[in-house]
Amino acid sequence: MTDLEKGRELINETDKQMARLFEQRMDAVKLIVAYKKERGMPVEDLSREKEMIKRNTAAIENEEYRSYYVSFLQSVVNVSKNLQHRLLDGLRVAYSGVEGAFAQIVAKRILPEAACVPCSNFAAAYEAVVSGQCDCALLPVENSFNGDVGKVLDLAFFGPLYVTGVYEAEIVQNLLGVPGACVEDVEKVISHPQALGQCAAYIGQHGFQTEEAANTAVAAQQVAQLGQKNVAAIGSEEAAAQFGLVKLDSHINESSNNTTRFAMFSAAEKLPSRKDNHFILLFTVKNIAGALGQAISVIGEHGFNLRALKSRPTKELSWEYYFYAEGEGNIGSKEGKAMLGELRQYCSHIKVLGSFEKEVKL
Repeated sequence: MTDLEKGRELINETDKQMARLFEQRMDAVKLIVAYKKERGMPVEDLSREKEMIKRNTAAIENEEYRSYYVSFLQSVVNVSKNLQHRLLDGLRVAYSGVEGAFAQIVAKRILPEAACVPCSNFAAAYEAVVSGQCDCALLPVENSFNGDVGKVLDLAFFGPLYVTGVYEAEIVQNLLGVPGACVEDVEKVISHPQALGQCAAYIGQHGFQTEEAANTAVAAQQVAQLGQKNVAAIGSEEAAAQFGLVKLDSHINESSNNTTRFAMFSAAEKLPSRKDNHFILLFTVKNIAGALGQAISVIGEHGFNLRALKSRPTKELSWEYYFYAEGEGNIGSKEGKAMLGELRQYCSHIKVLGSFEKEVKL
């Protein structure tokens, strides 16, 4: 047998083994995509890809082959992602508003293969997941200029859903009017309260009247339906295109660094992985002296850094509050479990709302 024949025979046998391993790997991908779909998680996980390629390449003993193996692994990863995208067709993401809303724009960036389902308000989007009509919901939790979205925090506390990821996106607000209108024609602006707050200085400067809408895109829809030059909306370029409006003025939000944090809500809890180093905790404290201070001390004593602590009224009893805490550290670790156990001495209710590796900037 010649070297050519030997080489081809070895390649044929190796390819048979690789084919079986390929099928095994793709079966594993199906398990992963089922997990991601249930929790509204995106296909892309670049840090995981980088870690996997680095670890597996280190197993190649022949240095001459290593760069080729990196290319081989990247091809395998791309094929894997293609399968994940196909299997995720039909994933339904609820959001508040109509097409062109900022939440819909961000949802498409996170889950481009998903169908975005518009809902009348935050509660309706949340309930769409609770009822099983949608797989997940993308809701805003905080704006860098205008603060917390209290209605969403309340849904998180009183509802059964979990947060599987947090995403930060720049929000650019624009003045949107009917074709032929100009800024000087506008007497009233319509938008969501958060957007009106973000653009308060601009609104005051021009002396506009204001009217609240359920969503920035809903506002754009209303302005298009009215067809009046003296009424404008505040919203996205996408909303303007969707409803046939024109941009009368751009970037009218007061802060040049106007970002909104969105949370992905899912019915299935994402259990903390070893890579997770951020968490969101909801709790109420017992009616004993110093309970809140003791609870905060417990979190710090176990090595967890609180990045944010916010209080909201429970609305069930007067002057009772629940607390929303964001922290750094792996809450699924041994230390994290010990911290949760000790917190129960001072807390009457504790819920780990979410655990994730990091906040994603879009």
